[in-house]
Amino acid sequence: MKTILTTCCAAMLSLTIHAQKPDKALARVRYTFTHIQDTTQKDKPAKENMLLVTGNNASVYTSYDKINQSMNMQKQMQEQMKNQAGSNNFTINIKSETKGPLTQSDYFYFAAEHKLITKERLFNNYLIEETAPVIDWKILKDTTSFSGIHCQKATTHFKGRNWIAWFATEIPFQSGPWKLNGLPGLIIEAYDEKKEVKFEFAGLENVKEEAAKATENGEPKLTMPNGAVGTVKIVGMDIGNPYFESEIKLPADAIKTTKKEFDRLKEARDKDPQGFMQAQMAASGMQGSFKTSTAPRPSGGITSLSKTTINNPIELPEKK
Repeated sequence: MKTILTTCCAAMLSLTIHAQKPDKALARVRYTFTHIQDTTQKDKPAKENMLLVTGNNASVYTSYDKINQSMNMQKQMQEQMKNQAGSNNFTINIKSETKGPLTQSDYFYFAAEHKLITKERLFNNYLIEETAPVIDWKILKDTTSFSGIHCQKATTHFKGRNWIAWFATEIPFQSGPWKLNGLPGLIIEAYDEKKEVKFEFAGLENVKEEAAKATENGEPKLTMPNGAVGTVKIVGMDIGNPYFESEIKLPADAIKTTKKEFDRLKEARDKDPQGFMQAQMAASGMQGSFKTSTAPRPSGGITSLSKTTINNPIELPEKK
């Protein structure tokens, strides 16, 4: 397992990303994301709280629930590390209260460069860059309001679905949830015509410069047996709160890769999650064990990604 990981990582070390120019964060938009993943259980859609941070040129779309999960995990790690300071063998047990699998991908959209960059995390941050898709929107005369925000209707066919979007011309950002963008105003709500995928408006706030506090986007620190201060990383976890900073920017430590190469690395992780983490810890000069446990979900819910039936992904193949 360690050999496979070393090979995959080494193949991508020379592809460090050339970061796009940071953009000033001007607004944070919250959405409730609803997705009928299993068409045989339409009464049990997956739901998740999402966050869009946007500026004039750039935006990033991420899971708000994932941010809260990471903050909770970081707190547990720091407490356990503090209690085991100076130990030669760390045992870290992370308890998660997540009720189902969360969206792990972040989508960075750079309008001027016409780039869409997907950030994935498997111990390290990986960036998959592509040309942003050109969405052929048809703007209609229909209007409505969401929480007092006046919106206009637009429709399109994108990624195998017919979409309806409501955008606000009074909020002149070209961004929106997921990969939806390119309208002359912020996308406030969007859903496909079957309403199998919905992004519902849940709130908006302006980013106030005086309130924007930069956070330390580093890993939790711990004291090694020799007294040196080290750090630890955790698979699938973003440390710190880069989504609440005053700038929208790609992670400085990210590695540029291709979807094919990233899928190979993810396959190695999925075959042996515990071994994957052990190998990464060993590569960082650490010894010890790493365990995770997930709190059970109420009856009828999804308890793990491996048990989730997804026969209705957001992106559908185009009919020939």
